This record gives sequence, structure tokens and C-alpha cells, in this order.
Amino acid sequence: MRRRRPTPPSPLPQRDGVDPVRVRLPAGTRWATVREHLVQRLSAGPGVVDGMFAAGLVVGADGRAVPADAPYAPGMFVWFHREPPAEAPVPFPLEVVHRDEHIVVVDKPHFLATTPRGSHVTQTALARLRRELGVPELGAAHRLDRLTAGLVLFTVRPEERGAYQTLFRDRLVRKEYEAVAPYDPALDLPRTVRSRIVKERGVLTAEEVEGEPNALTRVELTAHRADGLGRYRLVPGTGQTHQLRVHMNALGVPILGDPLYPEVTAPVPAGDFRRPLQLLARKLEFTDPVTGVEHRFTSGRTLAAWSSYEEWAAGQ
Repeated sequence: MRRRRPTPPSPLPQRDGVDPVRVRLPAGTRWATVREHLVQRLSAGPGVVDGMFAAGLVVGADGRAVPADAPYAPGMFVWFHREPPAEAPVPFPLEVVHRDEHIVVVDKPHFLATTPRGSHVTQTALARLRRELGVPELGAAHRLDRLTAGLVLFTVRPEERGAYQTLFRDRLVRKEYEAVAPYDPALDLPRTVRSRIVKERGVLTAEEVEGEPNALTRVELTAHRADGLGRYRLVPGTGQTHQLRVHMNALGVPILGDPLYPEVTAPVPAGDFRRPLQLLARKLEFTDPVTGVEHRFTSGRTLAAWSSYEEWAAGQ
């Protein structure tokens, strides 16, 4: 069996806590030059790729600029930095709950993405932590939706990241969430919701479909008020995309501030941080796969709609 050659280290440093893009040229002879392949692969605007080559921004493993007419070579690696989109700063602190030589646990605010993706690049928890803590090799062990606040686990050493990611893959991490949603006295709780959830690429919402359940959530009501609001404890047994939001909506009590469920609302302008989704990753518990320590972390955040509904609803 032919052994795949190892990936060489990046010749480019991070920029604002963001790694350069690495592209491995695939097998095939459809492209005559490296430029031709990147033009097709990146689907960038007219002249963008040519501008990158002209400025010497596309480099090979030796750190030298790759010329636009460089012959296409299957298996070759090239690196470059994308120009980040204009991003509105997320004006909320990223609280470090725990830090040691292996992991960093943070209490993420609403509206801050976990890792760079799409239009959120430098304004992400990962990029900010790399800059603020001075740990360029920091990596995310899992992800939390941009609109959800709460606990996120990051790893310090790249060689240990897989061990922590495996905890989440094998469901060895106990996660507990808190949500604020309408109170329905007719809803029989606590209960365990089981369904099959499918999320298609390019579609904003996930949906429940017929078939073998792949999503499980324990839903408990912890308190309710005369104004018709309830506070809920959500304990997921699986990790499907938008699982908690889909299950709460299916129960007829969609989480307050949800722009997708039960209906997709119009996008808000960049920099509009009013009425955050009332969902919080409250607790994170696991046995450290490297040290054997039993970790139990709790978010110090509160959900604004519960503490002051009027202010949350007014967007203050």
C-alpha cells in the first residue's frame, strides 16, 4: 500500500490568531498550473487569485512564493492567508474558567463563534484566545453555536487534541444546558425527547424526519413564572446540529430569541447584539483523558430574559 506523505509544517505564521489556508493539490491532470486550480477551487472574485500570486502571497512548503505559471503537481502543498471579511467586534468578554498545561475552558458570550468559519474569522473564540493568551497552537475540542453562550473546551497541545475530541465523539462528556422559553402547563415534563434530525448543507434549519432516532434530549422544567416564561434544564445525549433548539420547538416551547425556530426571521445587521438566544451551556463534566482528573465546570452567566425580561425584549 502506498504511504501518504506527511503534511509539512506551515511556512506562514498565524495572522490575528488565524491559521493560513493550506491546500493540497489533488490527483489529476485537469489543471495545467497551480493558479488554474486555485481559481477554480476558491471561487473568489475576478482577479483575486491573480492578485494573490502577483503579491507573492501563495507560498510552497519552503516558504517561497509560488509563481502563477508554476506547473500543476499533484500532492503539492501551498499556503496563503485569505483577506478576512470586515467584522463587527463582539463587545462581550470571553471569560477563562480554567487553564492548565493541557486545556483551557472558557465561558463564551452570545454572538461569538467558536472557530473561524464563513464571515466570522478574527471575531471568534479561538482567534481571540490565541491572541489574548499568547498560545498560537490552541485548538477547539468541540464547538458551540455562535448564538449559544457558555462553556467551551480548548486544548493547548496539538498532539493531545485528539484525546479530548474523542471524549465528545464517544459521549463521555456530560453537558447540561439552560434555556428560557414559554411555559406550557399542559406540557408533561420531565421527559426524554427522541427523534431523527437531519441538517442539509446550505439549508439554515435542521428538521425532524421519519426514521431511527439519532437525537436524544432530556428536558426538565426547573421554574416558571406568572408572566408565562419557563426555565428549562436540557441534557443532550447526542450532539446533532441545532438539536436542543429543534426539540424545544417540537415540544411547542421554542427558545426565546431563536431566529430559526419556529420560523426563519430576517437577518439582523452586523453589530446588532440585541435579544440573544436564551440558551446557555451551563455545565461541563468529564474525566481528563491525559491527567485522569475529574473536571466539573459551571458557567457564571445568566440568561437575560429570565433575570430581566423587559430589558431583554427591549434589546437593552
